[in-house]
Amino acid sequence: MRLILVGLPGSGKSTVGRQLARRLDLPFVDSDHEIEQRIGCSISSFFEREGEPAFRDLEERVIAELVQRDGVLATGGGAVLRPANRQHVREGGYVIYLRSTPEDVWRRLRNDRKRPLLQVEDPLARLRSLYEQRDPLYRETAHFTLETGRPSVTTLVNRLVMQLELSGQVPPRP
Repeated sequence: MRLILVGLPGSGKSTVGRQLARRLDLPFVDSDHEIEQRIGCSISSFFEREGEPAFRDLEERVIAELVQRDGVLATGGGAVLRPANRQHVREGGYVIYLRSTPEDVWRRLRNDRKRPLLQVEDPLARLRSLYEQRDPLYRETAHFTLETGRPSVTTLVNRLVMQLELSGQVPPRP
């Protein structure tokens, strides 16, 4: 079974994905973490040194490989920008869009200094721009959209498991 999470940076893909994988007894992988392991530095350092196009090339190769593995995969927020990535994840498993508003993401990330795309003068405006650009791509790619809002991670995971059971992706648990 392959479950793939897409959504804005800070929408909860890694946090929810890790808990979902535990709950379903599946391996978990975060594509950004996998990329950092391979390049031996942070994505922000790579971004500064090589630029976004080089990062997106690397990300495309890594995602093409990761969607072949069973488990839960959390993708980077910008993975859907490449048509090839959208195709890989859509065909590689059951894709779940963790939909968060820019305001919800900003509330969660306002003290985060590790996300290169948010190191700008007006991060909330940047998030709104990212949302406007990426929301249609996330929707196009996903089999299911989960509104994240403010529920706890446990509540989100419970909702996801229920949806996966209803859609026949996982057998119902007693």
